[in-house]
Amino acid sequence: MNYLESRKNLTGSACGIAGLALTFTGLAGAYWPVVVAGLYGAGALIAPPERPPVPDFPDPSAQLDELRGDFGKLQEYLGGVELPPAAAGRLTELTELLAALLDPGWVAEVLAQDPEGVHTLSRAVRQDIPEAVDTFVRTRWWTRLTPGTEPPERHLERQLTLLYEESDRLAAALRETEARRQESHTRYLEDRGRS
Repeated sequence: MNYLESRKNLTGSACGIAGLALTFTGLAGAYWPVVVAGLYGAGALIAPPERPPVPDFPDPSAQLDELRGDFGKLQEYLGGVELPPAAAGRLTELTELLAALLDPGWVAEVLAQDPEGVHTLSRAVRQDIPEAVDTFVRTRWWTRLTPGTEPPERHLERQLTLLYEESDRLAAALRETEARRQESHTRYLEDRGRS
């Protein structure tokens, strides 16, 4: 069935029809079956090759749906980890900001059009936050054996602060995008009103 719709068959059929036209005008003579078959074969040979299908990548909204699921898993993981109060507060701020960015609605629609933003959130949820918390949990045990070193709580707080700042910059960029969109729509309406 695929061959019937292929470029080779369609080009060959068009050339075969030209052979039939030659037959009806009397130019092919008694060898008309050979002429029609030959033109069909020649058309099939000169036809351009089939293009491979375009890969079907998930659209950004589907990526955000997956990321929301992973964010839920991250929150379950974080619920079972005991952190110092300062780091726990910073982590709460960070997860609230991420939850707001991943919340379905207009923010997610704007975010879905920003592949870098989706990548930034994905990296934070799937890699940076779990690694920071897990490293803290593992390092905390070793610092009990070697007192006098810099406490891992400070590193965790700095890491969470940097991740919060990165997510906050993303939120600010999304706000700015929407503000520009609103301004350009206002200009469009003003220009339309003048004409």
